[in-house]
Amino acid sequence: MPLERLKSKLTKEVMWLYILRLLLERPMYAYEIKRQIQERFGWEAATVTSYVVFYRLKQEGYVTTEWVESKEGRPNRKYYAITEKGRTLFEEGRKFIEEMVENLFGKP
Repeated sequence: MPLERLKSKLTKEVMWLYILRLLLERPMYAYEIKRQIQERFGWEAATVTSYVVFYRLKQEGYVTTEWVESKEGRPNRKYYAITEKGRTLFEEGRKFIEEMVENLFGKP
């Protein structure tokens, strides 16, 4: 079904864009990012897919990680933070999407 494929392409296949958008606000841990994607953007990211995307973003220098000790007996958490390279990538992705939407639908 064409609409379902479109939804997949604009969500799961560009999950990195959603992750970087959230990290522009503040560092977050993986489960928090996954939850925010669902709450704010209205779709559920698969756990395995999320971790693959996090790994790639880190390997390519778009995010950094830092282990933070938790209090009250909770496990330590790995927080992700966006780098300058990640900010640049996000802006390039944003501009591409804006141009694509304008070309397809015209200016608002």
